[in-house]
Amino acid sequence: MPEGYALNWGVALIVAGVGLAAALGMFLASYLLAPKRPSKLKDMPYECGIPPAPHRWSQINIRYYVFAILFLIFDVEAVFLFPWAVVYLKTIPLVFYEMLIFIAILFFGIVYGWRKGVLQWR
Repeated sequence: MPEGYALNWGVALIVAGVGLAAALGMFLASYLLAPKRPSKLKDMPYECGIPPAPHRWSQINIRYYVFAILFLIFDVEAVFLFPWAVVYLKTIPLVFYEMLIFIAILFFGIVYGWRKGVLQWR
């Protein structure tokens, strides 16, 4: 075992302990120092300053959900493409073909959604 290895873990455990104690201390201080004046008004859910109405069923169009999921998929694609573009020249050529396969799968996904009419806003 390298010399000083146990010491580094000891420091890590001490820092973790201090962090845990600080977090618990803040929770305890908040519990002890926070004002407690319960009321019926404070127990109601806040809805933009409007008193909540009785629960009503409403239909939500699935188109909003599908559009949001498609946005997330292509947003994540952009997150993966940026680092790939930065490191592309420094890596092996296999990475280029892997990214082309990734882009092709996403492209076929958007084409499939487009053909099904998911991207049409009616």
